[in-house]
This record gives sequence, structure tokens and C-alpha cells, in this order.
Amino acid sequence: MNWDDPTDNGAGERLVGSVADGEDQAVEAALRPKDLGEFIGQEKVREQLDLVLRAARARGATADHVLLSGAPGLGKTTLSMIIAAEMGAPIRITSGPAIQHAGDLASILSSLQEGEVLFLDEIHRMSRPAEEMLYMAMEDFRVDVIVGKGPGATAIPLELPPFTLVGATTRAGLLPPPLRDRFGFTAHMEFYGPAELERVVHRSAGLLDVEIDTDGAAEIAGRSRGTPRIANRLLRRVRDYAQVKADGLITREIAAAALAVYEVDARGLDRLDRAVLEALLKLFGGGPVGLSTLAVAVGEERETVEEVAEPFLVREGLLARTPRGRVATPAAWAHLGLTPPRAQTSGNGQQDLFGA
Repeated sequence: MNWDDPTDNGAGERLVGSVADGEDQAVEAALRPKDLGEFIGQEKVREQLDLVLRAARARGATADHVLLSGAPGLGKTTLSMIIAAEMGAPIRITSGPAIQHAGDLASILSSLQEGEVLFLDEIHRMSRPAEEMLYMAMEDFRVDVIVGKGPGATAIPLELPPFTLVGATTRAGLLPPPLRDRFGFTAHMEFYGPAELERVVHRSAGLLDVEIDTDGAAEIAGRSRGTPRIANRLLRRVRDYAQVKADGLITREIAAAALAVYEVDARGLDRLDRAVLEALLKLFGGGPVGLSTLAVAVGEERETVEEVAEPFLVREGLLARTPRGRVATPAAWAHLGLTPPRAQTSGNGQQDLFGA
């Protein structure tokens, strides 16, 4: 049960979207683990973070600044709350897009208590002036507040109490090196395996008072794209189906029937994912085809196809991005139950990809 990023990538309404909507945020508050012992998955990150926090407590000092990176829905927000709980400190939550001026950041920093945890979500989207102020705050626990304008402006140093910054980002590559280097501990959150997601589903089912058997949990886990947030969302929709169409117990058959209603197939693909694959296979013979052409074929914006559908299709080995365009893999043909066209041979004796 791991959750995070409020970034809106245009896919917030998808059942298999990894961005938290209002319902997710309300439910997640009740499902979040309260300490590292309850946190499922991310074994290496948990072990390393546990050492960092235990050492800080033993020294009676604030914990080092922590940077968490990874896809939405894997547990960055949850870990930030656990860090605060383990350190016995309050937590302040904000996000990079909300800090557009250095004064915004100075106001937050100046109100922190000693030892407090500041969680800064989507830290890579913070404005450059605020980012430069954060360098000094992280390293020296001090900021310079500019009073006045023009030649008469004066920098007044403001001392800050020791605090722990927990930064979260879905795009670590966009962080400038000076900011990244100021974090004492960095961790990358990996996608979950089926066994870990089954544990997530079982735990959430217990907290939600939902009856589910082992096969039912495995069915939901297998369609959750390696993301606990999606597993919890699918569990709630399957619960609704089981209550209305069955006796409330979630079995493999009930889970499969429920997710068929919501158009989430056995591999976790939804309507948009399949529309992209079907257009690529049926209209363009498997590619190569340009992104703009593919987007027109499925009736979506170019950005939606590129940022919402393609990452999962590429990760699953169903689609490849090449210099010539998007190309379907043999696994895509097999998944949709289609037969790829025979490769045609050109005059020089070489085979053209999918007859192109």
C-alpha cells in the first residue's frame, strides 16, 4: 500500500492510471502503513532507510535529507510519512509546482520546527529561484531573505532549525546535480512483483473488510501493472462487483469477470492501451508508424499516447520506439491473438520489417 504523486498527466480517470484522484486519496489515508515494518515491498530501500533513521535517532540528530524517485503510485509519499513517524517528528507536505517564487519557499522554511520533516513532492518542478534558495537551506540551514528592490535591496540572513527534507520525483534526470548532491540518502522505487502485490491486496482487503481468496488476490495483482495504488483501486472495483453480482467473496472468477466489465485485461491493458496496439497492428501492419499518425488513428492527443499509453506498453515489451517510428513486437501480435504479416523481401535480398 504505497501511494504518491498528485501530478496530473491527463490519465487521472483511468482505472489503471497511477495518478491518485480524490477517491484514491481518501482511501489511501486509511490504508497507509504507519512504520517500515508494515511497508510491503522495496526491500533494499527499506533496509537502507531503516539504517539511516536508526543511526540518526541514536545520535539524537535529525535524519539526512532523503530523495525518493520512481513512478507514481509506488510509495514515495507513504515513505515520507513513515520517516516522520519513525523520527517522532511532524511532517509538512507541499509540492514543487506550488513553489513558484523564492518567497514561497522562505515562508515555508521559516515556519518549520526543529526536526520537522518537509515533504516536497515533484521537486523537479520547483522554480529555479526557489531551487537555488533550497541549496543553502539544505546545507547550512540558512536562507537569505531579500528586502527591498534595486540598488537598495538588502539580504538578511535567516537561521533555520535543523530539518529533514524528503524530496520525491518521477523524473530524477531533471534534477540539477547541485540539488541532487545535497541529499544524504537517495533511493529509487522499483515496480512491484506479483507476489508483493498479492500481499498488498490481502492487507488492503483486510483493512477494507473485504473477503478475498488467494486466487482472487493473484488475479487482481496480475493486472495491477506492478503498482500498489492500481492494485488497491482494482480491489475496490472488484469489491463492488462482488457485492452486487455475487455473495461478496472475491474469487479468481469474480475478479476476472469484474475487471472484464472495466475493460482491464489479463495483462493490465485498458481500452486506451489496446486501442493503440490495435491501430498499430491492424491499420499499419505492425509499423513503423509515426507517433502523430498513431495518435490520430486512435483519436487521442499525441501527448496522451506518448506519456500515458506508451510507457507501459514499452515496459511490457509490446511496443518499441525506433528512429523510424513505433513498431509492434511479436508479443503484441500474440497478446491480441493476431498473426503478423509475412516479411517481404526487397530486391537486395534483405527483409523489410513487416513489409515496410
